[in-house]
Amino acid sequence: MKVYDTLHLRNLAVAGHGGCGKTTLVAAALYTAGATPQQGRVELGTTVTDFDEQEIQRRISISTGLALAEWPGPDRSPCKLNFADTPGQNLFVHEAAAALAVVESLLLVVDAASGVQVQTAKLWDIAAARNLPVIVVLARADHDHANLDSALDSLRQRFGRAIVPVQLAIGEQRGFQGVVDLVAMSARHYTPGGNGKARIASIDDAYDAAARQGHEALVELVAEGDDALLEEFFDKGTIPAEHLASGLRAAIRARRIVPVLLASGAQNIATDALLDFLAAFAPHPAERGDAQGMSVPVSADSAANAAALPLARPVADSAPLSLFVFKTVADPFAGRLSVFKVRSGKLKSDDTVWNFNRQSPERLAHLSLLQGKHLLPVPELHAGDLGVVAKLRDTLTGDTLGDKAAPIFFPLAAVPEAAIHFALEAKSRGDEDKVSLALHKMLEEDLALHFVRDPQTHEFLLGGTGQQHVEIAVAKLKQRYNVEVKLRAPRVAYRETILGKADVQGRHKKQTGGHGQFGDCRIRMEPLPRGAGFEFVNEIFGGAIPRNFIPAVEKGIQESAARGFLAGYPVVDFRVILYDGSYHDVDSSEMAFKVAGSLAFKKAMETARPVLLEPVMAVEVDSPEEFAGDVIGDLNARRGRIEGMLPQNGGESIRAQVPLSEMLTYQSDLTSKTQGRGSFHMHFSHYDLVPALQADKIIAKSRAERAHLPAEEE
Repeated sequence: MKVYDTLHLRNLAVAGHGGCGKTTLVAAALYTAGATPQQGRVELGTTVTDFDEQEIQRRISISTGLALAEWPGPDRSPCKLNFADTPGQNLFVHEAAAALAVVESLLLVVDAASGVQVQTAKLWDIAAARNLPVIVVLARADHDHANLDSALDSLRQRFGRAIVPVQLAIGEQRGFQGVVDLVAMSARHYTPGGNGKARIASIDDAYDAAARQGHEALVELVAEGDDALLEEFFDKGTIPAEHLASGLRAAIRARRIVPVLLASGAQNIATDALLDFLAAFAPHPAERGDAQGMSVPVSADSAANAAALPLARPVADSAPLSLFVFKTVADPFAGRLSVFKVRSGKLKSDDTVWNFNRQSPERLAHLSLLQGKHLLPVPELHAGDLGVVAKLRDTLTGDTLGDKAAPIFFPLAAVPEAAIHFALEAKSRGDEDKVSLALHKMLEEDLALHFVRDPQTHEFLLGGTGQQHVEIAVAKLKQRYNVEVKLRAPRVAYRETILGKADVQGRHKKQTGGHGQFGDCRIRMEPLPRGAGFEFVNEIFGGAIPRNFIPAVEKGIQESAARGFLAGYPVVDFRVILYDGSYHDVDSSEMAFKVAGSLAFKKAMETARPVLLEPVMAVEVDSPEEFAGDVIGDLNARRGRIEGMLPQNGGESIRAQVPLSEMLTYQSDLTSKTQGRGSFHMHFSHYDLVPALQADKIIAKSRAERAHLPAEEE
């Protein structure tokens, strides 16, 4: 594979709403550029960037796929276009966000039949937060319901006057057969379903007036941001082609202009025009400024972050070597593949570099480029390029590697919290170890998956951004690792406590042949404030119970409390005062007093008004303003307490306290109520009383399960 320097690299994240035609467009571009012998088709499972079994079966992108095309630049010297084809489903937006962190442009694909959709706006906001240049493609321009004017209007209404067409359509819907180039002022005609190469001609009379009007609008917008061009425009009434091109390039880089192009990926129309535009106008890595890093790793430790100093590294071969691993792929044949971006310096195959995060050396043997699932060997990579290497010993996603003498740490894009959890267990009893090993590999590949063991319920929980995310992970377990698991709703970690006081005696007396068993204790039990846990107070005086037996009483109480009283959940937030008792010189023992303590606890619970506690979560929901009322009503129906609302990003941020048991299916319900535009996160807040009606159901169900009987249906 040919090696490209920094100036001839173009890194682009191809992103948009699900089903807008991203993967089809990339497949057409690769075919037009000669990177594939035929054009891949989503419906046939032959696209380069959607190669995972689940992607082929479901016909959606699940993770970011990388591919490259070689295409002549404006000076006719070849450029390398690195495409990161990202998922369009809301559940996998974190994949798109990770890709946007390592590219210099967003190629925002918009369905010509639908205009701006939910994910379109989300991706725009992510790019805006990174000050990333955006190039829009109205894809599926040949669709029966394509309406280019309406789609363009929706873009302008949502994103402002920076949106400007650089092409006009020749033909409409199924009659779409080419574009008018408003920069070069020429027409490009195509054969539908052909090789994507245009027949360039002069502009037909039917499109001449519209083309001139569009060209003038483009010229005026380019001139607005450049004093020299503005002066030239006023003097000459226009801008020469070479000045227009350089001015447009600068305006795109500064986000003053967001150009809009047209294409049909399925019919391979205007694909070469898109490649021409990207090679000519998308910025190369060095044009985005220095790579920004930190002196220490960014972590959850705020004290460590406070000590971190910002570091900048020029995107140049002459700078110290640094590379950032932004993705890990579990390949069944090549093993763990680490996908990285060379942030600075020049990397050669077989170089040994230092992993700054793990403080260990790594030898990068057999550098490659990714063409979907295929590896293309390359001898070296220059600053700004994307590459992949197999079988690194310690390196994981988010690690920075480079010259040991020049440490730097690049931040990883934010990983979403798990929005939903399922309890997971192996279908076959002997597969537990295989499940753990397979999930470990999958967690390296997908940071948004979470696998934990609940310390109270002892369940293994698999969490993800949504139900489909978790289901896909389970399907991969079976297809890749031949491991089958069952999913079910997780148990809620309830607690028990008391509201009243009790004063009881626990007496254990048993006589058998020889030494008997005797233990006698008197205790007072009283409630403690929520979150206080358990407190044991020894008020024994005069040796009513020998000192060496007192810990046994406490242990008996604690063990019984752990087993619960009402429904088998641990009892918390109570104090026990041991104030009296008696013993036998021969028959008393630690075991006897442990049993006595347990008996005393059970008697006390009968009269101390035991109740059930449930975990309550602090929930924050981000919703478009028009759906905020529905969201609040739904949270109230889930026994939530609304604590406040804050305007945020054109919507509302709603804060509430909601019982965990009511949030187990919230993600899918929120998606439905907000048309996929809402999101939420939550964390544990406190335990609170369960209302009597719900508590009765929970207790009945728990007792039935413990008796190995099915709970009666309500």
